[in-house]
Amino acid sequence: MGAKTVNRAERVKIRRWLNRLAFGLFVAIAIAVVYVTNVFLTERFTESTRNRAEVRMTLYVGNLISELQRNSIVPQLLARDPELLRALSAAEYSLSTQRLLSFVDEIGAASLMLLDKDGRTVAATDRNRLGENHRNAPYYINALRSNATIFTTVRTESGGFSFVYSRKMDDPSGTLGVMTVAVDLQKLERSWASISDAVFVADSEGTIILSTEPRWRGLVEEQALARQSPASAIDRAFEATRDWTVVPIDAYLRGEAVLRRETRVPFQGWKMVSFTTYDSVREKVNGVLALEIMGFAILLALAFWVSSRKSANRVVFFQRESAELRALNLRLQREIAERQKVEKTLEVAEQSLAQSSKLAALGEMSAAVSHELNQPLAAMKTYLAGARLLLQRKRADEALSSFGRIDDLIDRMGAITKQLKSYARKGKDAFEEVDVRDAVSTALSMMEPQLKTRKVAITRTLPSDPALIFGDRLRLEQVIINLLRNALDATKGVDDPSVEVTLTVTDAVRLIVRDNGAGIEDLDALFEPFYTTKQPGDGVGLGLAISSGIVTDLGGRLTARNGAKGGAVFEMTLPVLASDVQAAE
Repeated sequence: MGAKTVNRAERVKIRRWLNRLAFGLFVAIAIAVVYVTNVFLTERFTESTRNRAEVRMTLYVGNLISELQRNSIVPQLLARDPELLRALSAAEYSLSTQRLLSFVDEIGAASLMLLDKDGRTVAATDRNRLGENHRNAPYYINALRSNATIFTTVRTESGGFSFVYSRKMDDPSGTLGVMTVAVDLQKLERSWASISDAVFVADSEGTIILSTEPRWRGLVEEQALARQSPASAIDRAFEATRDWTVVPIDAYLRGEAVLRRETRVPFQGWKMVSFTTYDSVREKVNGVLALEIMGFAILLALAFWVSSRKSANRVVFFQRESAELRALNLRLQREIAERQKVEKTLEVAEQSLAQSSKLAALGEMSAAVSHELNQPLAAMKTYLAGARLLLQRKRADEALSSFGRIDDLIDRMGAITKQLKSYARKGKDAFEEVDVRDAVSTALSMMEPQLKTRKVAITRTLPSDPALIFGDRLRLEQVIINLLRNALDATKGVDDPSVEVTLTVTDAVRLIVRDNGAGIEDLDALFEPFYTTKQPGDGVGLGLAISSGIVTDLGGRLTARNGAKGGAVFEMTLPVLASDVQAAE
């Protein structure tokens, strides 16, 4: 009996050692398989990443050379333009800027500038640069010294670089000026940034002139990478060994190991360098390794399940006893979770409703302010352009007249913003005796800049006697301007556009604005806020809604209909100023 017990104990002990040995051997095989897989797949995916990086670099270089070559021919063509040569000869540049603007969109250049023989900007697509002196600029000096097109890289004040082609313009009488074309290479930077991790272009001296990292511009590669390197050598060691990386590290970018690729740009000794992280490689390799580890874990779990089969049978009884308790607990948890979810949903709905009300009020006020200030701002822009042109032509007296009109517009904008505060309370503090004829004349004067840009026949019919009402002249002018602007917009697609403004006085003051446009499609929703038939950006649909509210505050009514011969007809009816009100005043 004692011998059997000893033999059984030895067999149990041997079985335990065999199980431990099998477990250790299993773990060793799993580690070896994972390590070999990591080395093999890392090298394979790294080579694939390197090939894709080289293909992208070739594409980037091709796009860069194409952009440079496409713009290199532009100065030669513009330098022979007869109108520009005639403008330089006669020193008459009134139409030169407009001609350059007609070219810039087709060319795709950043900007065009025409310089006279003294280096002064006489025409430019960027009007803010008119009058600048470029006598000492390298692209101006080098262009005068050569008969070919010159390419110049210029460092800007912001730390970036601009790229300019320039060419001398001359005729039999001698040199007339220089034509410059700024190449827009920043758009290539933006396209690189959306695909690659980091890309830069360096000139023949190694200075970075284009880069997806703005802080690199103006530096050499070593200085640029020093700004992005890890804090210490210990950090580099951790980065190099992270995720079992077995490929050689070319450089570090933002503390991460990257693959560096360099390609020569066949233009003035330039070169292009790109940095690609190993994240995609590690993701693919780690995905395969995760599957392998999961497979080994499943096998190990099966082994443990088989070995623990007896223990599992023992707990079945206890599982059955606790099944009802777990089911009851689960039902209680579900009820609690549902109640908490309902309470949270109700709270979120209340907050969303309150926030929506606030945003709606804020949006309506913002849109109203933007709409009411649109006309004065447009007029100010036109007067400023005219004043700038008059000052350039030494016609200061006429420019003062434009500045006077701008001052009036500023007062009007201040009155508008002050008037907008009264929309909520609808007060009558600013009401006074108003001649509607004067309001119509002022509104037409405000619309003068828009009328000059289009050929629209304006027919104005006003009575010889005053058309007096009791109201706010500023708000009345706003209504008339809105009606005129809508009429002008409605006649944009008409061959012979015309607008009729008729003012009559009988038992009431009636102002009718009629156009020969396409008419009104939806009369019911016409005066609803934010209803508009214009393109996005041309209007927000508040003009007629605000106008209707103003006319109602003045005691009148604003209606709309389609004309018998086509077009839209807007009629504003206001009460005539009573004699007792005049006497009280």
